[in-house]
Amino acid sequence: MEEVIILEKVYGDRSGFLKLDKKLKALLGDLEIEWKLSAVKKNWVKVSLSGEDEEISANVVRGEFGEVPYSLRSVEEGGTYRGRFIDLGKVGYGAYVDLGVFSPRPKDALLPLYYLKEHFGEIPVRGMISRFGWVDNLPVEVRVEKVEFGTREVGVEFSEPQLKRLDSWLNDGYDKLFIAGTVSENVERALIRTGHGRDVKRIEELGLMETLLVLKKGTEAPGIIREIGPHLKGAVMGAIKF
Repeated sequence: MEEVIILEKVYGDRSGFLKLDKKLKALLGDLEIEWKLSAVKKNWVKVSLSGEDEEISANVVRGEFGEVPYSLRSVEEGGTYRGRFIDLGKVGYGAYVDLGVFSPRPKDALLPLYYLKEHFGEIPVRGMISRFGWVDNLPVEVRVEKVEFGTREVGVEFSEPQLKRLDSWLNDGYDKLFIAGTVSENVERALIRTGHGRDVKRIEELGLMETLLVLKKGTEAPGIIREIGPHLKGAVMGAIKF
């Protein structure tokens, strides 16, 4: 059996398992393979593959979804990794990013406060979280600045493409919603059900269970949250408001 812990999480309403299963059918349909999906530590998804083509299937899955580093030894200074915000607002000295490090024990990476202030100005972390719409599990790409094996500390900064993306989200003048904990199809259904599909300029899948809504000019994020929230049980929402 081959096992791959992919760079996706399933949590909230857990609708991601069904969507992932469909994606795997499309990817691996022609191969002699069976698979099982499960959530491991901190909601990362494990794909367990068994059958004649398990090795090639594992490589296809890695190529499509990426794989967590798993061990701290695999995390390289200067390397770029896709992680998720975790425990936002619990500490005032920065923001933690879960890269998928489980060994020798689970360890999150830190975006330090001095770095965040350098880029975003003299705002407390909790102020940034609220103003920028950040929510737990939002996918972010980071560059590893230091790994200290003795203290098991990992320091990171946003990658250049991620910084550009954050800046464009914050400066284009459109209200936005980040929705984590359900698949984008459920978000679309909620918009149609409430008659707010017409208020959305763009829907973007940031991850399996993370969706960005860019709202049309004149449409305000808090109003949309009030309307679609009851239709998206288990989802968490953050907003950028202009």
